[in-house]
Amino acid sequence: MTATVDLSTTDRAPATAGRMAAAAIDFLAALNDQQRETATLPFGDDRRYIWDYRPPESTPRNGLRLINMTLEQQVKALALLEIGLSTRGAYQVRQIIDLEVPLLAQERIEGRVTPFVRHPEQYSVCIFGDPSGRAPWAWHVGGHHVGVHFTVVDGDRIASVPLFFGANPAEVRHGPTAGQRTLPEEEDLARMLLRSLPPDQKRIALISPTAFPDILTDCYRVANAFAPPRGLAWSRMDGEHRQQLARLVRHYVERNNAELSSAYWRKVEAELEATTFAWAGGEQHGQGHYYAIKAPSYLIEYDNTQNEANHIHSVLRDISGDWGEDLLAGHYAESHRATATS
Repeated sequence: MTATVDLSTTDRAPATAGRMAAAAIDFLAALNDQQRETATLPFGDDRRYIWDYRPPESTPRNGLRLINMTLEQQVKALALLEIGLSTRGAYQVRQIIDLEVPLLAQERIEGRVTPFVRHPEQYSVCIFGDPSGRAPWAWHVGGHHVGVHFTVVDGDRIASVPLFFGANPAEVRHGPTAGQRTLPEEEDLARMLLRSLPPDQKRIALISPTAFPDILTDCYRVANAFAPPRGLAWSRMDGEHRQQLARLVRHYVERNNAELSSAYWRKVEAELEATTFAWAGGEQHGQGHYYAIKAPSYLIEYDNTQNEANHIHSVLRDISGDWGEDLLAGHYAESHRATATS
């Protein structure tokens, strides 16, 4: 039987929530009226659910773009990333943003014509609601291959999903950063697990010789838990392979800071017995591949098929907790009870 975890204790992160609120207030105070109007939306606005991992030309992002900020304002905006994400997570986001430069160079060398503007300042920051009070509020950082979403409820309860990191190129092939790999563990840890499985278990985990062309949950507001394949169950793995899968899952969870990731990991760890791992595509580096990790309350998807398997999409989604929906449901239910009894 899968263990359950009391979310009222696991999602409280008062230190992080306080620092986020202070940073958001500081950022907004540094803007002029026009910038502030662009950078903010009401918390209840449905635009809070708009996101994409494709270039901004595909889906315009909410908020104020870095290119429309001064350097000081950019520093204050990106301070939110340093607070919500781990040191590694924040560094990887900056790497992803900086990949726009070698991506442009690569497209020029290859003579590729696209409608996209490749620029590391084409990323947007948006604040939803008022971070100075206890009413729910949120912030997003979004752009090409970055989808970072934090929702704060009751002043100290935080949801940090959807959480998307991508990389194009996953390995830089031209210029001064040639050889640099972004998100290498997402690829290497999963491949190591697949290759080390005994043949009978690998046949179950390897659900197709051809990878899906992209993650199946896409950028939909609600992640379809039934879309990604199931594959091999944790319960059928031996101790070594269970540890490998746990390490891979924890790598995604620890994109967030220690206060948030340790809390979320308690929830994830309680569901490991019900977790499955599925792989599609080739086993060798350079071959298109995809994998999915599924559990009752969360899922992870990864895909690397585009641009000769040098283009990563990876995401952590929560079935009921994306956008803080589970926290908000509890918040509004409690408010309703308090009103009814007053």
